Amino acid sequence: MSTGLGLSEFLLSLLLSEGTMIAAALILIACIVVFIRCKGRRTLRTVCAVLGLCCAVYLLLMGIVIIICVGLHRFTEKIQIPSLLIFIGLGMCFGINGIFRIDFSNYEASEMICSVCLIFVMFYGGFGTSMREARPVAVQSFLLSTLGVAMTAGLVGVFVHLALGLEWTQSLLIGSVVASTDAASVFNILRSKKLNLKNNTASLLELESGSNDPVSYMLTIVMLSLMSGESISIPLLLFKQIAFGLLCGLLLGKISVWVLNNISIRMEQGETIFVFAMAILAYALAGQLEGNGYLSVYLCGILMGNSYLPKKRDLVRFFDVITNVAQMMIFFLMSAPPWGSVCGFFRRDALQFLSVHGMIKKVCPAEERKAWVVCIAAFAQLCVLSRPA
Repeated sequence: MSTGLGLSEFLLSLLLSEGTMIAAALILIACIVVFIRCKGRRTLRTVCAVLGLCCAVYLLLMGIVIIICVGLHRFTEKIQIPSLLIFIGLGMCFGINGIFRIDFSNYEASEMICSVCLIFVMFYGGFGTSMREARPVAVQSFLLSTLGVAMTAGLVGVFVHLALGLEWTQSLLIGSVVASTDAASVFNILRSKKLNLKNNTASLLELESGSNDPVSYMLTIVMLSLMSGESISIPLLLFKQIAFGLLCGLLLGKISVWVLNNISIRMEQGETIFVFAMAILAYALAGQLEGNGYLSVYLCGILMGNSYLPKKRDLVRFFDVITNVAQMMIFFLMSAPPWGSVCGFFRRDALQFLSVHGMIKKVCPAEERKAWVVCIAAFAQLCVLSRPA
């Protein structure tokens, strides 16, 4: 589901997140202590060593996780299970409720990392979609990504209302959160297993998963608005999500194809760098216009993937690697935080996680029951969509 955040907002929110600020304060204190205790050239060297040590810890963890994921790939092929389950299992082992008990409680940073990773998953998913195979199922995909998502949200809401006894607005919020299928999961399973589904079912599922975000996003915002008592224009919200997503994706896709075929980029692997930048721009521009960034980047990928491009083989190799690493990060981070176990839920953590949209403080007063609604919604969002709302 699109967050609507631009690249500048991503960098700003990452810099201002609670975990980053605490880490920066600790590093600053350490530098001051070092500066007082040391003199001359040793000061600069020691400060650099402190900063390098902080970065090295995160890089060490990242490198270990990626190596383990690569090493377990052959194992997943033999037992015929999706590799994303291994990534989820690793996240649970490294998380606070797992074996290594590492605290991944900076939800804003996790949300931003997953959002950025999903940009490349969506782009490469569109890049590898064949319009010749997808065109016959375009109408069915549209119906599934609109009416199908709304029906799923309603059915899940009814079940939650009857099973848990929650209010209708709370139940429908949970239904809206889990209604859309996740593109990262769909692309990972269909393409890693090379499933030969009949009647263009694979193309149908890929198109639906890549285009269902606007409706799911709209339903979630509508439920949050109803719970907070705010007025919202549903047609305007849906129009912006779809219209600006389509416009930015098609426009930037056309521009990219024209540039790559008519302008010589005199730089080693310059075409690859250019496409990398255009994928980020397609997401960020649509987000700034209040459109759906993931729909934009998905359409941009479809347009470029079905056009003639020089050195397309290099692009495929590059984005294949980037997408694999992005999927590892998404599924690892989704299961690493404390909500990997329902018993690990806390109201403060859930509020901190969902406060990204700035509406949750109005939605969730102090009542414990509503706090559990937020916990369940956060858990379902990460487990089913593998990325924050």
